[in-house]
Amino acid sequence: MKKTAAAMVALALLAVGSTSFALYSVSETGTWPDSWPTELEPLRKQARTFIGPQLSFRHYAIRFSDRDAFEAAWPNLIKVKSRGAPIFLVREPNFFLGENTAGVVIHCPPEGQWDDPKTPEAPRKNDKNPRSRWLFTNYIDLVVDGEVVDLNRIPLPRDTPIIDERFKSLDGTGDDSETP
Repeated sequence: MKKTAAAMVALALLAVGSTSFALYSVSETGTWPDSWPTELEPLRKQARTFIGPQLSFRHYAIRFSDRDAFEAAWPNLIKVKSRGAPIFLVREPNFFLGENTAGVVIHCPPEGQWDDPKTPEAPRKNDKNPRSRWLFTNYIDLVVDGEVVDLNRIPLPRDTPIIDERFKSLDGTGDDSETP
């Protein structure tokens, strides 16, 4: 009886311990705010929501397998981007979308962040890292595959910095060009 009780306690601790170290909570649907364009509603089914890894930052990963569906959604997707925030061009595999998947990841600050005057929706001053600079805004990763997401077929906003990370080498060096 003592061995069974000890085994049950060990199993319970293992289960609690393994979940307490999770970096993200994941939902297999898009849980973005209802205030986003209504045209994005049908995309909730093909999206995933990640919350984390710190301060409950929200990341909405929307997979596309059809070019026409992506191109129809693109004008509405860029509407949720914060004014002045960049679009990062990346290639697959993508942590949020997985392998062999084109699409969009919309990175957002923690819910309710705009209510806090200490963290306005603006870039962080004096931060040279483009990703952490825009941490408290809605910015976009565009996972380009050349077929479903083809840069020759979609308009990129003129007033948006475009940061091309598609050709970064594995050691983190490579083309980091930023085009206004």
